[in-house]
Amino acid sequence: MDGEVVEHRRLVLAVDGGNSKTDVALVTEDGEVLATGRAGAFAPQSDGVAAAVDVVEEAVRQALARVPLGAAPGPDGFPDDASGPDRFPDRPTVLGRFDHVAAYLAGADLPVEEEALAREFARRGFGPDISVRNDTFAVLRAGASGPWGVAVVCGAGINAAGVSPTGEVARFPALGRLSGDWGGGQGIAEEALWHAARAEDGRGPATALAELCTRHFAVGTVEELILEIHFGRLDESRLHELTPGVFATAAAGDPIARSLVERQAEEITVLAEVCLRRLDLLETPTEVVLGGGILQARDPLLTALLDASFAARAPRAKILVVDVPPIVGAALNGLEHLGATDLAKTRLRARYERA
Repeated sequence: MDGEVVEHRRLVLAVDGGNSKTDVALVTEDGEVLATGRAGAFAPQSDGVAAAVDVVEEAVRQALARVPLGAAPGPDGFPDDASGPDRFPDRPTVLGRFDHVAAYLAGADLPVEEEALAREFARRGFGPDISVRNDTFAVLRAGASGPWGVAVVCGAGINAAGVSPTGEVARFPALGRLSGDWGGGQGIAEEALWHAARAEDGRGPATALAELCTRHFAVGTVEELILEIHFGRLDESRLHELTPGVFATAAAGDPIARSLVERQAEEITVLAEVCLRRLDLLETPTEVVLGGGILQARDPLLTALLDASFAARAPRAKILVVDVPPIVGAALNGLEHLGATDLAKTRLRARYERA
């Protein structure tokens, strides 16, 4: 109707840029998820910053195409993007109309990398208010009851971060072995292959990990598998496929495989303990959120080892395994940035808990 006032609802673009996929969600300030999108891996360290943000734009294209007609957050709907009207030719874009961009990204391991990515989002006109942080902070917010606590992510790699009640941050460079990290699916699998090679040629003790390697990749010997990788006929990244078998081999009683699971439990615990100590939270009841594929699989042996090690080294920690995707944490952080109500945050979380 002429003269009708349509209330403007502020809009958050939440981004979870991961090593295997990139998720986005368009979320209004009252917690409604207008649409979601998914694109490929977010890999600025290998592909470059511009190419990585291209992946986010593709996910936004998908989300935009799924926004129901009439569901726009303001009276003008989603206008054309003056900075790039042909970027999404199938539908007008929302670039430049996000009230806040909350981007939580793999590969944003250092503050300088976060700043470079934020500049690229700003250069493309995503909006006037952009926050970029490492994706570990999204896992923390997705699993914790509030905006502070500690998170350890153990998936393809491993990382941890913590936030104190006063906003102080503890984090790590998370650059792999170069920065002292060990574990995650790729690290466990590489170590399993190392032990398998030594078992086969006599340098190390016998282990069922040798049979796991040959059986999984359908080769005659561990040396054959190594040469397949060396000559580029098998991508080394596929080694992570061995990880579930390593846990199964450990559960069956293989001492070498068990030692790898024990080492992984030690690494997870020490990351959390160091964050708690840096933030002066070791003696304060604090939520420690565990995320990533290895931890969310809830392997019985790993779980028992973690229970024991946390009881000994961080007994005040409250261990939580995250049960919603990291995009929820990105969106919750975005809503809190806008000062959204608790009801809005509950509405958002409920949408993903039902999924």
